[in-house]
Amino acid sequence: MSPPTRIILIDPLTATREVLARRLRAQGFDVDEAGDPAVGADMALCEPPDAVVADLWMPGVSGVQICRLLRSEPATAEVPILLCGETDEPRNRFWADRAGANAYLLKRRTGDLVRAIGRAIAAVKPSDSGFFMQLSGESGDIRDRIARQLDAALFDSVLASEVRALATCGDFERLFDLLAQFLSQVTRYRWVAVTTHSPGRTALHCHPAAAATIDAEVRAAVRLPNHQTARRIEDEDAFDVPACAPVIVRDIPFGNELLGQIALSPCSAAEGEAAASVLSLVARELGGSIRMATLVEESQRVAATDPLTGIMNRRSFGAAVTRELERSRRYGYPFAVALLDVDRFKSINDQRGHGAGDEVLASLGALLSSEVVRKTDFVSRWGGEEFVVAYLSTEEEGAVVAAERLRAAVEAMVVTDEHGERIPVTVSIGLASARPGDTLASLVGRADRAMYASKAGGRNRVTLSEEPAAAAAGAPPAHRRMEGGTNATG
Repeated sequence: MSPPTRIILIDPLTATREVLARRLRAQGFDVDEAGDPAVGADMALCEPPDAVVADLWMPGVSGVQICRLLRSEPATAEVPILLCGETDEPRNRFWADRAGANAYLLKRRTGDLVRAIGRAIAAVKPSDSGFFMQLSGESGDIRDRIARQLDAALFDSVLASEVRALATCGDFERLFDLLAQFLSQVTRYRWVAVTTHSPGRTALHCHPAAAATIDAEVRAAVRLPNHQTARRIEDEDAFDVPACAPVIVRDIPFGNELLGQIALSPCSAAEGEAAASVLSLVARELGGSIRMATLVEESQRVAATDPLTGIMNRRSFGAAVTRELERSRRYGYPFAVALLDVDRFKSINDQRGHGAGDEVLASLGALLSSEVVRKTDFVSRWGGEEFVVAYLSTEEEGAVVAAERLRAAVEAMVVTDEHGERIPVTVSIGLASARPGDTLASLVGRADRAMYASKAGGRNRVTLSEEPAAAAAGAPPAHRRMEGGTNATG
């Protein structure tokens, strides 16, 4: 004959506790009563029962706190816990569920309680470990444990809130910078890295002295492709110590999608467990912030990009060049702008169709995004068949060479129409170097007049404007022309 089911009943009200205990004993249960919630929790941890029945709200220690404490201890993690309350308010069921209770029941519904106990006990997988944690039997120890658990829950809540707040960053690089600043305050590490799959990018925070030696560690931990480089933040918030503990890696989920990974190298093996706990929580919360930052970046990219050519549009180019002109004035570095116009573009549209014209513009945009123009320079569709290039930190002679190289590359570019026939494409280029007092309008205006001089001079050539920045209105412009390998006529 199997021993009776043992239940610990916790209720500070003697009258209701005794009535319920009597009813449960009549149903064949072995009932241990506790009027003090802390004593009841101590009893459960010293000798785990088959089930615990506790009042939801009790003075000093609530049923929610008891439930969380028992769930956190190995001895009682699987013990069924049923919480009882006076009313069927949604908030009572919510708190019972969040605390990990098996069920929430109304008091004085003994039949429901007996059936719920039976179902909960039947659902528990049998364990033959025989392990329990002995306590001192003093209620103060239980209260200390609950206080520590509440502190840990508060820490986790604050940590999660800080990570969720990163959703307002607006871009991935700033998000990672703020994340690294926060993580360095709550855990010690040699380096931390975040990688995302789409788009593929990686950010790394490490100590400046260790930056040259940890690249292989990071690549192995987050499976970083050889062609992809990590955006680095280097400061002394990270520690320059030898690797002495395994790297901790956690996936970053967002719903059913895997966005990427976060990896951290702890300073010591002793700190690894705490760092792993922090990293697990961060990884769970980070997906939403990364997705939001990615969406903001994408919306900004779309707003700043010409849809046909894939390069900057006029508005974003204007904002970028205005900033560079200010820096050029402040620090005195050279600056030049080239304005390109596709020669005989109307004829291409008229004779081959607008689809062919779009193909020419798209191909020119791709060419400008290639190695023909440095990645540090700005390229944009200015309007219609006109394009503009800003050569940063470039002397006038260097800008002339770069513009001539671009002209030759356009002439050599292969573009075909819908019939597979090659479309000859050349451009006329006007070039202007920044002068004291230049604005975006005056600089591009001089490049525009130089471009028309290239048109008038036979097309497919580069003309350097030699106008001063503050040329008198109506004064004839002075130009120096560089002829290309092909002189178009007409």
